[in-house]
Amino acid sequence: MINGNTEIIAHIGYPTHTFKSPMIYNPYFEQAGINAVVVPMGCQVPDYPAFLKAVFSLTNIRGALITMPHKVTTVGLLNEVTPTVKVAGACNAVKRRADGKLVGDMFDGEGFVRGVQRKGLSLKGKRVLVVGSGGVGSAIAASLAAAGIAAIALYDVNTASATALGQRLQQNYPSINVTTGSNDPHGFDLVVNATPMGMNEGDPLPLDVSRLSANTFVGEVVMRTEMTAFLQAAKAQGCAVQVGSDMLFEQIPAYLEYFDLPTTTAEVLRSVARLSY
Repeated sequence: MINGNTEIIAHIGYPTHTFKSPMIYNPYFEQAGINAVVVPMGCQVPDYPAFLKAVFSLTNIRGALITMPHKVTTVGLLNEVTPTVKVAGACNAVKRRADGKLVGDMFDGEGFVRGVQRKGLSLKGKRVLVVGSGGVGSAIAASLAAAGIAAIALYDVNTASATALGQRLQQNYPSINVTTGSNDPHGFDLVVNATPMGMNEGDPLPLDVSRLSANTFVGEVVMRTEMTAFLQAAKAQGCAVQVGSDMLFEQIPAYLEYFDLPTTTAEVLRSVARLSY
């Protein structure tokens, strides 16, 4: 129940009808007895810089979840950001420190990484291929780098995008071996599809699945359907897989920790969530 002590987490983006987070966080807060609420706030591009500043002038603001189309703009509006934000070139979590400074982090990739780690894949020293260097691919690459991988190959149909991401990774993680330009999955410990390709049956797949070996872990970011055509093809090769929605549920515990709220597990969040896929 909302009362005078309720803390607000602003969920800022546009349009708001695509937002899923309120249907996950708020049932969890209710069940766990946490006096906080995630409120969707529809803010268009021209108004955003002033609005972000204004919302953090509230005395009962706990933090903000930032979504499209503001993740990139946010980076330049903060006093401090993490290496993950610098590599991803985007930010989706903002909080105000005691000294009044606004700081930000990025958890899109963290959700993916936590998911594969909880499924038993240790990332230390591993070789990874990420296909797709857009917002989500960049965020996943950034979090994988932070988790201690040894090498990463980046591929995007837009070569400039993959090259730029590779440069940002090298600047922030000089010890990681970064290559670009090939989507051949042979010889990698982890392969990530961070594109919409292979979503539906009959779609062209993001890479040659026959080149996957059975001991390669394969992950997906598409959430519209659990077992995409790409994941089905990877599973047929004998690969362990992670579905797209795991990324969403696994990143919420990271957000809760960031906002200094009692955290939980992806399983609990799935059990209380009021949404359907």
